[in-house]
Amino acid sequence: MEMWLGNVAIVTGGASGLGAATAEALKNAGLKVAVFDLNKEAGAAKAAELGGAFYTVDVSDAVSVKTAMDAVVADMGAPRVLVNCAGIGPASKTVSRGEAHDPAMFAKVIGINLVGSFICASEAASRMVAQDPMAPDGARGVIINTASVAAYEGQIGQVAYAASKGGIVGMTLPMARDLADKGVRVCTIAPGLFLTPLLEGLPQDVQDSLGKQVPFPSRLGHPAEYGKLVCHILDNPMLNGEVIRLDGAIRMTPR
Repeated sequence: MEMWLGNVAIVTGGASGLGAATAEALKNAGLKVAVFDLNKEAGAAKAAELGGAFYTVDVSDAVSVKTAMDAVVADMGAPRVLVNCAGIGPASKTVSRGEAHDPAMFAKVIGINLVGSFICASEAASRMVAQDPMAPDGARGVIINTASVAAYEGQIGQVAYAASKGGIVGMTLPMARDLADKGVRVCTIAPGLFLTPLLEGLPQDVQDSLGKQVPFPSRLGHPAEYGKLVCHILDNPMLNGEVIRLDGAIRMTPR
């Protein structure tokens, strides 16, 4: 991780869950962290805890993202790392009680999870490629997106969420190829069942039941384990254009 010491990392959705754990891991690895989130109170608190900076950002709004990225460059320096963790996952079936899926909800999920990840990646990449290489091989930065095992085994009620995460899987390789000659690597992590705020709100017996669905280790994943993989991707220069499942070998059933 020596090459990354003192460089700037942006983490979207960095106020909580996988994003907060990633921000902590990057801070502990010696990077300066910018937290992007809509939750001002939690985001500012996390950034202060890490000695970083917080920016109120709607990742689905291109102007909001560009404005925040410009502010990061002015305040901290150009980003060398972007980790996209911002996302939502409302549940709804294609048809429920005879009613069609709300198209506005579907569009919102795609807008935040997929389009938001793309906007942030594209804006960050444009700033990365303008910088001098950090290594003899021409490395200029790394972008890490967050998909989900739902991209492959989306469950009942996850049609919008699974579509958004499948899109992230699909853009990983072409984005890596787009940026290969510019020294920017792109990878995606597809987590399984992790102890994020959504699952933390469930009763303990439900959490335990979900954890038992994971072959090994038979438990919910810890956000810090996601952060560890982010750091490994940074540290291993041959990881590029790949989607990595981080799921304890789970394969989701329909329900």
